[in-house]
Amino acid sequence: MQHRDSIPEIGVSQWIGPTPAPIAGVASVIDGDTIEIHGQHIRFNGIDAPESRRYCDDAKGFEYPCGRRPAEALDNFLATSKPVQCAFVSWDRYDRFVGDCRRADGASVASWMVEHGQALDWPRYSQGAYAGQQAKAEAAKVGLFWLKTDRPATPAVRDPLRSR
Repeated sequence: MQHRDSIPEIGVSQWIGPTPAPIAGVASVIDGDTIEIHGQHIRFNGIDAPESRRYCDDAKGFEYPCGRRPAEALDNFLATSKPVQCAFVSWDRYDRFVGDCRRADGASVASWMVEHGQALDWPRYSQGAYAGQQAKAEAAKVGLFWLKTDRPATPAVRDPLRSR
């Protein structure tokens, strides 16, 4: 309940202030498109991956942990070059820091995830930056693309992969 003389609650995304500084450190993987550094959840800009608990049908119709595998692949990728640095892009509707992240060796995390079929390009936010990597991953049937799924035209669907 809000009183007449009280200050209304606002989320981080509504706060007008200086652009947050880049965040760097050892990352903990939340899922295939989200990490945590120093307690800050960071969503990768321009890609979408299944939630960690998501299951899909594989090519033979068996359940496959399609959310856990991208998270594991991301964890392995990040472990080979620390720390991770993320430049601020925006805040999302959940007040998460959305950023472009790179490993210490300069490799783009989002690009690697899409190139290896562990996430989908999200053109609404990437402006198609990862379309080429996604086409190659899809043609090679790597990562998520060997699953028996209907790939939506855009990852704007909350879950990027839907089982048939």
